[in-house]
Amino acid sequence: MTRAEIQQVKQRFGIIGNTEALSRAIDVAIQVAPTDLSVLITGESGVGKESFPQIIHQYSRRKHGQYIAVNCGAIPEGTIDSELFGHEKGAFTGAIGERKGYFGEADGGTIFLDEVGELPMPTQARLLRVLESGEFLKVGSSRVQKTDVRIVAATNVNLVQAISEGRFREDLYYRLNTVPIQIPPLRERGEDVLLLFRKFAADFAEKYRMPAIQLTEDAKKELLAYSWPGNVRQLKNITEQISIIETNREINAAILQTYLPTQNMQRLPALMGTRESKGFESEREILYSVLFDMRQEVAELKKMVHNMMAERAGQVSQVGTVVTTPVVAAHQPSVPAIIHAVQPAQPAVRRDDDDIQDTEEYVEEPPLSLDEVEKEMIRKALERHHGKRKSAAKDLNISERTLYRKIKEYDLD
Repeated sequence: MTRAEIQQVKQRFGIIGNTEALSRAIDVAIQVAPTDLSVLITGESGVGKESFPQIIHQYSRRKHGQYIAVNCGAIPEGTIDSELFGHEKGAFTGAIGERKGYFGEADGGTIFLDEVGELPMPTQARLLRVLESGEFLKVGSSRVQKTDVRIVAATNVNLVQAISEGRFREDLYYRLNTVPIQIPPLRERGEDVLLLFRKFAADFAEKYRMPAIQLTEDAKKELLAYSWPGNVRQLKNITEQISIIETNREINAAILQTYLPTQNMQRLPALMGTRESKGFESEREILYSVLFDMRQEVAELKKMVHNMMAERAGQVSQVGTVVTTPVVAAHQPSVPAIIHAVQPAQPAVRRDDDDIQDTEEYVEEPPLSLDEVEKEMIRKALERHHGKRKSAAKDLNISERTLYRKIKEYDLD
């Protein structure tokens, strides 16, 4: 496609930016649209992946059919098969009527499966059958249903890694990934950041009936230097905050920095040996690794105190302190057991000096288990967000389905 044609597509679907990688992604979407090939859209959270399935649908022969977008990560595992494929009356408790399901509704159209990497394995097998033969079974039914639907999927999960970890089917990955489209992160889009900020500022000025905010030159440099971990979604959110809160409509770098709380964290060097995965399990491993190291340091400090007090008394301490530290494997998800310091009931050395006290026994409190700490983190996140599971899941960096399962597991309803 020509640049003029791509620019028309951008205007039609509200896509802002001139980066070559973005234009290439739009070009591929339009070229593949007339076919029935499955498309897998990949990119970080917040880059705007949801616009591309709409482009594919509108430029396809299915544009007059149904377009249904499904967030796979927001549907509880126990009901996702019913949502996608429908169910018969009485198929399970609460199934008071028949349900058609999204694949039945989208017959002749397009279905967009967002966060497809969150699908449970049994549902992945059902989806694979639809891709291979166009057939599916309703929950509670033995009658084969047919559907003619175009599937476009999107994910911010590394599916190759998920396959190696046994969380995603390899055959389904190749079926979905017939045509891959990669959406670039905002930090790689250069001057697009300024274009997006200007567009969002104008939109919020119109929405809230106030003058649009503008950036000084030093603020523009700050905006371009920031890494934008939340991508376009984060930029839009910050632009709205500034538009509402700041009375001065000219924003300098100092003001802008107050709205970028994670800026310093983004510039810290990466930890050596940490895994690339940013999932909840990985964060827990890092947390407990730090806690375990702290416990070791405390044990060493206690040992030093014992020795120093023994030296002051002019005697060799007879109190034996044994700390056994097991080797912690990098992949081990739970806190290893710690053999605590052993103290005799009575001090082994009697001191005659009145000014020197016997060494106090140190009794370490038993460490919290991994499940207890995880439960407490989830409970506090739910309290912070007043029971709103979507916000709590985002705060914990896990999907709503994972949070739903954890709430059931820990009886936090």
